[in-house]
Amino acid sequence: MAVTVETLEKLERKITLSLPLSAIQSEVETRLKRLARTVKMDGFRPGKVPMNVVSQRYGYSVQYEVLNDKVGEAFAQAANEANLRVAGQPRITEKEGAPEGEVTFDAVFEVFPEVKIGDLAGAEVEKLSAEVNDGAIDKTLDILRKQRRTFAQRAMDAAAQDGDRVTVDFEGKLDGEVFQGGKAEDFQFLVGEGQMLKEFEDAVRGMKVGESKTFPLAFPEDYHGKDVAGKTADFLVTVKKIEAANLPEVNDALAKSLGIADGTVAGLRADIKTNLEREVKFRLLARNKAAVMEALLAKAELDLPNASVQAEIDRLKEGARADLKQRGVKDADKAEIPDDIFRAQAERRVRLGLVVAELVRANNLQAKPEQLKAHIDELAASYEKPEDVVRWYFGDRQRLAEVEAVVIESNVAEFVLGQAKVTNKAVSFDELMGGQG
Repeated sequence: MAVTVETLEKLERKITLSLPLSAIQSEVETRLKRLARTVKMDGFRPGKVPMNVVSQRYGYSVQYEVLNDKVGEAFAQAANEANLRVAGQPRITEKEGAPEGEVTFDAVFEVFPEVKIGDLAGAEVEKLSAEVNDGAIDKTLDILRKQRRTFAQRAMDAAAQDGDRVTVDFEGKLDGEVFQGGKAEDFQFLVGEGQMLKEFEDAVRGMKVGESKTFPLAFPEDYHGKDVAGKTADFLVTVKKIEAANLPEVNDALAKSLGIADGTVAGLRADIKTNLEREVKFRLLARNKAAVMEALLAKAELDLPNASVQAEIDRLKEGARADLKQRGVKDADKAEIPDDIFRAQAERRVRLGLVVAELVRANNLQAKPEQLKAHIDELAASYEKPEDVVRWYFGDRQRLAEVEAVVIESNVAEFVLGQAKVTNKAVSFDELMGGQG
């Protein structure tokens, strides 16, 4: 087999493959004979169909199969001999004017790029840190108490205030017509907790049982109900019941109800602190990892294989269609989604994947078995039966691969932080959990 490799541009290459027709014909005959032993055709007993009949019926499709197989084998062998790391599938076309007794093909394809990573000592990374203080524990306690609150009816002359649960009837109209979803009876919500639009809450706050009020309500432009988004409706609301919230006290009884082993407030606070510290650790890792990846991308030089970018675009489009389907959009799997919507995101993902892979390869940053085990143990620690969660991760290659990717990214982050110019920045618990800072 004669092979030539040609560079077209950047990452694009062309291999010319020449195959002897005799080898193809020989394989076609072998397959047709094998087929003749099992093929069923009207008027013939199985295994007794004449070869010329089998050839006439199946010759073309068998020849197509053999050509595909032989060209695929020849391409794989040629790419291997030339030490080429092929990205995506080659585009193969038959060439005209091949020498007698041969068939010739051009295979055009892309190779993975050479990745150049600059001196990481010049990379600048801001590394965040955060502490779990008493204020964070108190806030979590308040959330736990709210989840377990009870309600008792207020006096008839009491006015609705923040924290109360109110039961109302309401009717909203646009241009005098009631719109879909604009009317309800015996509707309950908590005042001051953002369950309703602010104007609705403001109208109900201060009202008493039996009172009615009419008020305008302007729906935001980005409101989920498309028919009313950006429009102003007239609402009539009537208060039917007002209930005051009763929060459980922070005492040993609350600790016991939350399953704290020693049933004490100190034990409850310690448990909350442990869980918050775990969450803070994961948040900090994610934020600092993202900062490292940005610094790494800024120091890397490489060309992107179009085949890899297109494959990533296709993956993102499939994800978007699945998301639309989950939301109940009709014919979501046929939705026309332009490639350009995802191109920048796909290019960034491919670039980052190649840069990280090169750094891992060059510096031996693969995930070690003990790292995988430690990470899974940590993920499982917050569950009631950690050993079941550990088994769940180790019982599935896909889930294990996802954990492996996270550990590798952590190894990369640690490696880069060990070389870069690092600026330490302390942020508050609220800033970290709120996604600011």
